[in-house]
Amino acid sequence: MRQLRLDMILAVATALAALSPPSLARAAETAAAPANVGALVDSGIAFLRGAQQADGSFTPQTGPAVTALVAAGMLENGRSPDEPTVAKALKFVEKFVQPDGGIYQEGSTHRNYETCLSIMALAAANADGRYDKQLAAAHGFLKDLQWDDGDGHDPSSDCYGGFGYGSHKRPDLSNTAFAAEALTTLGAEADDETMQRLLAFVSKCQNLESEHNQSKFPALNPDGGFYYTIAAGGSSQAGSLPNGGLRSYGSMTYAGLKSMIFAGVDPGDKRVKAAVEWIAQHYTLDENPGMGQQGYYYYLQTFAKALDVLGESTLTDASGAKHDWRADLVAAVAERQRADGSWLNENDRWLEGDPNLVTGYVLLALSHCRE
Repeated sequence: MRQLRLDMILAVATALAALSPPSLARAAETAAAPANVGALVDSGIAFLRGAQQADGSFTPQTGPAVTALVAAGMLENGRSPDEPTVAKALKFVEKFVQPDGGIYQEGSTHRNYETCLSIMALAAANADGRYDKQLAAAHGFLKDLQWDDGDGHDPSSDCYGGFGYGSHKRPDLSNTAFAAEALTTLGAEADDETMQRLLAFVSKCQNLESEHNQSKFPALNPDGGFYYTIAAGGSSQAGSLPNGGLRSYGSMTYAGLKSMIFAGVDPGDKRVKAAVEWIAQHYTLDENPGMGQQGYYYYLQTFAKALDVLGESTLTDASGAKHDWRADLVAAVAERQRADGSWLNENDRWLEGDPNLVTGYVLLALSHCRE
């Protein structure tokens, strides 16, 4: 039974959703918003209630991953951890707590993803401290996964500060972005050593020449966006340019942006400004820019999280048009919702043909659009 590629579960740009979203909804202020966020959420949750297995799981072949993502999506939209569907899902996730502190399926090559998603769910249910012990252990586990001096990688290494699968022998931006969100959820401050090492890796995955990035790639494609990884020679899921440059694409650019903000980079910093400019040049909710429909729903939840932490309610695109991104997001998911309340990607790469996963992504995205 194949395991879930949670990174692009693009996959399994969320969670970051790791932070409780503030009351920043703007969609309700815009007459163009075609649907009520609450109604979309309610129908999505109704679908998931019917899809839950007797043991509390969703898509159980992914270990705790999809179940944790779905639970987090419900909790971030105001459901109680004691609501039966959520409570059963949390109990299922608890079964995967390992002696090393991680929360993952035994033998998994996606330990970082599974643990990060589980942290998102357990933290969102932890108002009464019921998961303090598990979250503290998971925090230690995540810190040990980071590529750093202890693994023979000093700041000159292209792997330094990143997080990866383990099986791929190198870190990547998707795994690292999930770790950044999970660590922030667990209370890591921007100046924490783990976060600053993480920032060093993230900065090297940006097509921007700076004192933070002396690699060869920005000069070959100096557009300010982000690609999948600088490590192991560099690669982009969107492919390469004829000159060898790595193509930037939407989900990783939003993942890089939110990771930099979590690590304390100021909005006036040239790295943030370049990422925001790339977003303005490629603003769309019709596709994952640079990837088409591949990883579209991963893109949506990463889009929402990044723009929420950026703190801007509107964006101006390359043509000068101003967008209320929350209203645009609500319109996009309302148009794509299926009759049974779920969402599904016709392009099933990274398991986006699974309605449980995709509906969970949408719930996380919509949690950043609520009043």
